[in-house]
This record gives sequence, C-alpha cells and structure tokens, in this order.
Amino acid sequence: MFGDPLYTPTYPVAGDEVAVLTTSKGTIRVRLDGAGAPIHVANFCELAESGFYDDVKFHRYVPGFVIQGGDPNTRAMAPTDVAAGKPGPDGMPGTGGPGYRIKAEYATNPRNLHEDGALAMARSQHPDSAGSQFYFCLGPQHGLDSGYTVFGQTIEGLDVIGALRAGDVIEHVEIIRDENAR
Repeated sequence: MFGDPLYTPTYPVAGDEVAVLTTSKGTIRVRLDGAGAPIHVANFCELAESGFYDDVKFHRYVPGFVIQGGDPNTRAMAPTDVAAGKPGPDGMPGTGGPGYRIKAEYATNPRNLHEDGALAMARSQHPDSAGSQFYFCLGPQHGLDSGYTVFGQTIEGLDVIGALRAGDVIEHVEIIRDENAR
C-alpha cells in the first residue's frame, strides 16, 4: 500500500457534503468536513460516487473503540467469512485499497477530534498511506487525534453505528449537498 502513488482527488468540495451510508443495519448520515480535511472528503466523495463502497463489508470491530470498513477485498466475500477473518478471493480483509494513497491532514485540520461517531480514515504506519478504508469511533478516541484524519461527524444513526459488526454490509454510499450547511 505504501508503494502506491500519492493521489490528489479532483472532486470539487463545496463544504456542504453529507454522506448517507445505507448499511445492512440501517442508515447513517455524516456531515463531511470539507474545510478541515478537503483531500479526504474529495477522496471519499469520488469513491462513493463511483460505487467503490457498494457491497463492501465492515471488516474490523473493536468494542468501545471502532468499526472499520472500506476494503474492496471484502466485496466478493460472504459476511460470515469477513466476520471470521478468513482470506477472500482478493486478499485478506483489511489489506485492500483503491490502488493509491492520499496525504494526511490530521495536523492541519482544526476539528480533528475523534468524538463518538467521528468518521476518519484508516492508514498503515506511514502518515500518507490512507486510501479507502475508514472507521467510525465508538465513543471518544482522542488518542487517535494526532495520527489519523477525521473528515466527518455523524449527524444521524449513532444507534446504527453501535449495532454494526464485522461482516455487516455497506450497501451504498450517497453524497448529497446540504444547502443549510453553508
């Protein structure tokens, strides 16, 4: 993953984007932070609008910490196999990405706070290694503030996030514009 090229998305961030994640457990609405993390928001919007996240499973659940998804390696896998941590036809869950990486923004985002329901990008050891995998915080996780980029905050569906487990499906992610957010 670190050998993948550094990518700058071209999605035109307006600053009023809301991500609507339809999952097998219900719907989650997240206000994206285009001002604080424009690269991460543009990347997430590009991936969502291309259908990248459709039918991808959440592959990592740590109670009281995070629920993580966004790995394309899980798309062709049965939910039970993802939950069991089995390898899939495209590789191990948790190791896949879009074939590129993006620049970290946690040091420049003034709102980079891992609060309950925060949406942030997962990465490997290198700061500029995020791609498509993301996580929701299950309670405040401020120990992550100085190393991982937060790019959204849940505005609806915290109960859904709390019910998610490894193997649950991201059915679709839609990006909408919220004119009231400006």
